[in-house]
Amino acid sequence: MKLGRSFFARSVHEVAPELVGATLLVDGVGGKIVEVEAYDHEDPAAHSYRGRTARNASMFGPPGHAYVYRSYGIHWCLNFVCEAASAALIRALEPTIGLETMAKRRGTNEPRLLAAGPGRLTQALGLTGEHDGLALDRPPFALYAAGEVEIAVGQRIGITKAADVPWRYGEAGSPYLSRPLKRSS
Repeated sequence: MKLGRSFFARSVHEVAPELVGATLLVDGVGGKIVEVEAYDHEDPAAHSYRGRTARNASMFGPPGHAYVYRSYGIHWCLNFVCEAASAALIRALEPTIGLETMAKRRGTNEPRLLAAGPGRLTQALGLTGEHDGLALDRPPFALYAAGEVEIAVGQRIGITKAADVPWRYGEAGSPYLSRPLKRSS
């Protein structure tokens, strides 16, 4: 079943764990989402916390759109906008479709290294700032609902503010996570 914009018109804390196991394709290339982090508008680690800027404007738009930004001036990061200026950062996926394309973009044939981490994921999928603000239910994106997946929960990675909250969700035991999750739900 395809996921439409209404799927995202809820709290990021409901949406984020339900994204684990969903299939994400960009121009027909992608795989199963195995790791996601939630960022809500009251979260000091969220880009929306201090208000709207040119960089984070997509977070303040309607749910079901992409928020793509450059992290540390190096890597693009893909987020799915939810309600109330909140978003789910897509941290990792298990590559299943278009592996040759992903390998060429990433410069490696090692499946584990194709999309484990937000920068690797966007590079493998060919995502850039040009994708910021695009609807997730229209090309080049395609999203399909998750099947049954055991979810592990842990702390978010690579942040200093609100780093202790358990808002990182992943497929338990997946070798495609950016880093192992320390505790399960």
